[in-house]
Amino acid sequence: MISKFDVAIVGGGPGGYVAAIRAAQLGKTVALIEESNLGGTCLNKGCIPTKAILKSADVLQQSKHSEVYGVKNESTIANLQSIIDRAKGVIHGLRQGVTGLMNKNKITVFEKKAVLKDRNTISAGDIEITAQNIVIATGSKPRIFPGLEDLISKGLIWTSKEAINPTYLPNKILIVGSGAIGIELASFYNSLGSDVTVVEIQDSILIQEDIEISSAARQSFQKKGIKIKAKSKVEEYVESCGKVLTTIKNADSTTEKEIFDTVILAVGVVPNTGDLGLEKIGIKTKANGEIIVNEFNQTSISNIYAIGDITEAPWLAHKASREGVIVAEHISGKNETKKSVIPACTYSNPQIASVGLTEEKAKEVSKNIKVGKSYFRGNGKALAAGESEGFVKVIFDGDTGELLGAHMIGHKVTELIALFSLAITSELTETEFMNTVFPHPTISEVIQEAVLSAYGKAIHG
Repeated sequence: MISKFDVAIVGGGPGGYVAAIRAAQLGKTVALIEESNLGGTCLNKGCIPTKAILKSADVLQQSKHSEVYGVKNESTIANLQSIIDRAKGVIHGLRQGVTGLMNKNKITVFEKKAVLKDRNTISAGDIEITAQNIVIATGSKPRIFPGLEDLISKGLIWTSKEAINPTYLPNKILIVGSGAIGIELASFYNSLGSDVTVVEIQDSILIQEDIEISSAARQSFQKKGIKIKAKSKVEEYVESCGKVLTTIKNADSTTEKEIFDTVILAVGVVPNTGDLGLEKIGIKTKANGEIIVNEFNQTSISNIYAIGDITEAPWLAHKASREGVIVAEHISGKNETKKSVIPACTYSNPQIASVGLTEEKAKEVSKNIKVGKSYFRGNGKALAAGESEGFVKVIFDGDTGELLGAHMIGHKVTELIALFSLAITSELTETEFMNTVFPHPTISEVIQEAVLSAYGKAIHG
């Protein structure tokens, strides 16, 4: 059986299904091929379930400390299975929503495994799909260290997939890696009462963040009881009486052995490109399987595109979605959407969010930078809400007024970072921030106060 389309998309995650919808809006006939569930890793095994369980952890912590707000709560009990069931309910509802969008936009969905046969042909089971343009959006999977497969199969070592759908609550957990995934999982399990240790090979956690934010985050997590071992490495994992005996090399080159109920690997992702037939048709990749693309996400074969986690970092859902729109428009000759700065968010407690350059990087591109900070402890709404931890940091080019970067740590800062993304994309300067009226009392006022601070005009600092 042969089916013909204008565009065929392999992968139904936040890159693939968004590309499909935009292409359909532009009048293309579209096929979407997804061997598993629509929504990809983000909806089913990543972003959404993680945020659902983190919300439960947040409610638990608020309940435990409710007396601060004048509310007495005699008993606060977390039910792990109920937390997981709620997350599954959120996933199911959103998955149905994506299916509805496919039907609404008349996108033909094939629940098959796809293999590329040539520049215009995809084999999907017993179906052959031909298309003028192909978009590869197969996402990524958790990276694992060679030799640990047996411990993973026994459930002693988890990847993020198992960690967000646990069958029990481990008493003692080791998390290897302190990127966003590792830190979010550390925050979740710490909130539920597990003894959590994080091992990071670099000299600081959240290595991509501004150093001041990273340092503040580390102090906050340690106050909550999370143990952090930076410049350290797990050299050995051995099964021991149903647990994992680890050998950890510390920053001072000493080694120690410690037993954990569970080890969670949060050491990044690898692209899902190994069995697509890329080499056979001549699509160029890097050694790690990452597909090489140009500014329009075209591969070495011009009518085949690649988006999302199978291309260069950052590996974020919103980056994949933006690339999906860019590709659909490029195929249709529109080119209305441009690539822009990509904000980063970590949904721990406290949250971390950033966009643009760190202070260190900003100094490399501008000899005259202005840095401003404003702390939530000076913000009326934050104090009223009992959320005074953290601060906002902004970096401007002192000569042009260009916003170079913004960095935040604190309560729900992931909801504030989009304002800075908009400012950078729109090429706003400090003048627009200063002339904008921020409503009072709101947490957003800390944004304007940070900008004023950069120029020596802070009112409350």
